[in-house]
Amino acid sequence: MELRLFVFHHAGGSHLLYRDWPGRFPSDWEVRLVDAPGRGLLADRPAIGDAHRLVDHFLTELDAELSGPYALFGHSMGGLIAYELTRRILAEGRTPPVWLGLSARSTPRPEGDGTRRYLLDDAGLRRELAAMGGTPAAVLEDPEMWELFGPAIRGDLRLVETWRPAPDPVPLPVPLSVFGGTDDTVAPPARLSGWADRAEHFLGLHLFEGGHFYFQPDPAALTGRIAEDARRALALSASAPEIP
Repeated sequence: MELRLFVFHHAGGSHLLYRDWPGRFPSDWEVRLVDAPGRGLLADRPAIGDAHRLVDHFLTELDAELSGPYALFGHSMGGLIAYELTRRILAEGRTPPVWLGLSARSTPRPEGDGTRRYLLDDAGLRRELAAMGGTPAAVLEDPEMWELFGPAIRGDLRLVETWRPAPDPVPLPVPLSVFGGTDDTVAPPARLSGWADRAEHFLGLHLFEGGHFYFQPDPAALTGRIAEDARRALALSASAPEIP
């Protein structure tokens, strides 16, 4: 196995949006599509509504797999989780990922980004979600489907919008790539550029045509770029001097 790649999903989502991704990467990669509790394959578990407790969950659940050459990628809420998970791994002196990829995740600010979509009424929230994309129309338009999935979506948005990251004392030692959509109004390019100062090895801000779910029509360009940058990071790791 050359690399184990963990993929963390967006708010209100699951692994299903990324289900064909494993076949888009090199055959000697192990691609793990991770569900948060209450989503996808973990739908029978209680959802976790706090970012730090969700990171606790993943540290426990993925413990044995966070070793050897591995990388983390997350889209939107998944980017928040991948970033916080990397910070926690480093703080605990564990084996860090060789690469971190963040998609549609604004540079963190201690005061948050000011959005409060989770407080909108149902009609307003459905309009916001429709504009963002990524949520099936059936969920937004069918009252019974919304009753089933709406609370989970609202809960994830609350998790994201109440997250207050601690300031980074030093740039991350993990190579970092950032991805986004040119027309994303949730995480516009201007809010992504600050990531360049958050890592010792910034591998670039890669923009693609589209909105918040810019990759949904065809993820080939994104997955190809992920593979390229992760291999660049692997090469950096292989050339790094060993610590005596």
